[in-house]
Amino acid sequence: MTQSSKVTNTWDERYAQDEYVYGKQPNEFFRQQLQPLRPGKILLPAEGEGRNAVFAALQGWDVVAFDSSVEAKRKANVLAQEVGKIIEYQINSFENFNTEEQFDAIGLVYAHNLNRQENHRKLSGFLKKGGIIILEGFSKEQLNYNSGGPKSTEMLFSVDELKSDFESFSSLNIWTEEVELSEGNYHLGKASVVRMVGVK
Repeated sequence: MTQSSKVTNTWDERYAQDEYVYGKQPNEFFRQQLQPLRPGKILLPAEGEGRNAVFAALQGWDVVAFDSSVEAKRKANVLAQEVGKIIEYQINSFENFNTEEQFDAIGLVYAHNLNRQENHRKLSGFLKKGGIIILEGFSKEQLNYNSGGPKSTEMLFSVDELKSDFESFSSLNIWTEEVELSEGNYHLGKASVVRMVGVK
């Protein structure tokens, strides 16, 4: 079994349960940042069970999402059907995802991955000039909390790393914040997060 298939199977096991493990409501920071924007085309990598994709679709966005988990896609499509929306959802990885499309926005919500810099720069190439990236993820200080997230420092974010990843952007606003998470059973309690709004 390859490392990638092990990872996929782990997420399939988590998402196979009937409950939406991170809830059905969008991430609050993503919601706040997306609502004022004029809808266009948005890309949502590592989208999981579809809570952010469905919210974006309800706001009028044309949504493309991907995740490595078959179970995640299944539940995302069920959630979209519940509200009468259609989202384009691919089974894919950061490394293998490719498209000729250009997006007005990209949402990276707890989209932690091992090849962070390479994948962030690749995703930036899919963003239109003047497009926006909305990002929330766990900071390296999250290792001091028990509210979710990766357990290795390489998978967690720092302000300086994200500044480097998106150094070509015309505008970057990045900060760390302690928040109280209430996103299902796996993001629950006090947490240390990094938040970013970047304009290409």
